[in-house]
Amino acid sequence: MAPDTLTVIDNRTGKSYEIPITHETIPASALRQIKVNPDDFGIMAYDPGYGNTASCKSAITYIDGDKGILLYRGYPIEQLAEQSSFLEVAYLLIHGELPTQAQLDKWVYDVMHHTFIHENLTRMLEAFRYDAHPMSMLASALSIMSTLHPDAKNVDDEASRNKQVLRILGKLPTVAAFIYRHRIGRPYNYPNSDLGYTGNFVYMLDYMHQSKYEVNPVLAKALDVLFILHADHEQNCSTSVMRNIGSAKADPYSAMSGAVGALYGPLHGGANEAVVKMLTEIGSVKNVPGYVERVKKGEFRLMGFGHRVYKNYDPRARIIKQVAYDVFKVTGSDPLLDIALALEEVALHDDYFISRKLYPNVDFYSGIIYRAMRFPVEFFTVLFALGRAPGWLAQWIELVTDREQRIARPRQIYIGHPQRDYVPLAQREAHPVHQG
Repeated sequence: MAPDTLTVIDNRTGKSYEIPITHETIPASALRQIKVNPDDFGIMAYDPGYGNTASCKSAITYIDGDKGILLYRGYPIEQLAEQSSFLEVAYLLIHGELPTQAQLDKWVYDVMHHTFIHENLTRMLEAFRYDAHPMSMLASALSIMSTLHPDAKNVDDEASRNKQVLRILGKLPTVAAFIYRHRIGRPYNYPNSDLGYTGNFVYMLDYMHQSKYEVNPVLAKALDVLFILHADHEQNCSTSVMRNIGSAKADPYSAMSGAVGALYGPLHGGANEAVVKMLTEIGSVKNVPGYVERVKKGEFRLMGFGHRVYKNYDPRARIIKQVAYDVFKVTGSDPLLDIALALEEVALHDDYFISRKLYPNVDFYSGIIYRAMRFPVEFFTVLFALGRAPGWLAQWIELVTDREQRIARPRQIYIGHPQRDYVPLAQREAHPVHQG
């Protein structure tokens, strides 16, 4: 018996199989050899939601949920959030190493000189109603960008891929800012590349031709840190969509439009919005104990606590909590923060939450920060998408350059009717119809 193998005995036949183990995984295709009859399809693994199935090998992000560890290319998220900038982290994710000063200067210059968007795209955004959801507008804008940059279809050409990376990172904040201004009926502010990445974004959102307008550096820094914390998170739902669409050799704009659609879902990118709604519903610090008791009775969930991956305190939550205090020094205190702190205090010392490993996650504080910066609730997920863009792009590049990857094509377990003959219309009997 060879080491680093898994021995499987099929009790139906008594046959024994040795399956190789690599990186603590077994190749799913090796299960196909396990059959009762030679013409059988073979054994498949059934894994709804892919909770225990590795779809790729990746060198980008590492998470140890039990220990509360998050690494980008091996660097702890705490160090990057404290010492780095969002564009530097974007370079790290996409190129694999931290840049030198010369490399960083060129990278920032190149990204910031791709911030202007095509006027056709601007006019197309104006076709949306004033109350259109910004995530729908963002997904549509990315699809439109695919038509404006047809060279993006050369996904196997490295120079073309690099060009699209610069375009997407540069233009996405402009698209987001224009969506924001369109929804509130204000004229667009065109980019100012001298202000830095998040500073330029804040300027495009807020500038109203004041004679002494300046971007508040604390708010710009807060967004920079928030973007870093959201930049990548392994093979989550939207990243998997980015990879799946990319596996068909689709251009990155089309793939990212699909990823935005996945992020739009309330189970994925809408969690911080749900936290704000929960805190608003609680209403006061004095109502926290009663609300917690109702949670423990199973009446509803405690939003912003717990995570599918993290079974310890989300490392991003510790960082973002300090960012919240910095922002409130500028914007003024928010009563929701007091409620959040009281809720966190109760949950962290209650056996009900401790035993279930329900610790605050990054969404618990991010929504409060966005609210303090006067972002409308429906815009929160757009901010998430801006931060996640470099992670999506890094994952897309890794996919299209991985020779082991093929077009995504999951298997299914068929549970429908066996083969049956067509029944003429006049001979059919009525059957119950599901009333949806």
